Amino acid sequence: METHRLVLPEDLNQYGYLFGGRLLSWIDEASWIAASLDFPGCRFVTISMDQVVFRHSVREGTILAIQSEKAQTGNTSVTYDVQVFKGRAGQGNAIFTTQVTFVNLDESGNKTPLK
Repeated sequence: METHRLVLPEDLNQYGYLFGGRLLSWIDEASWIAASLDFPGCRFVTISMDQVVFRHSVREGTILAIQSEKAQTGNTSVTYDVQVFKGRAGQGNAIFTTQVTFVNLDESGNKTPLK
């Protein structure tokens, strides 16, 4: 799945660059949407991001492409490879990559098999 975000003034840190926490929030949301579309009816929560390394700074007005692809499926969890690009996905090097893992929970908050 691919989605895009426009970096606006409210997304910037005190130095005028994209706030890292905002990018992590967008990545979490985009990969959660991908998981929810792949496994309708599951109640996913994020349990991990494998690595957080920002490779390039991002300025206001930049369009970011966020790609989320299923990498591994377990009994109760699923992991997505996520890549973030400036502009169109796949053009140039990714400015950020990670793996995000979600676990499926029942209404009581216990792990439950994927549907």
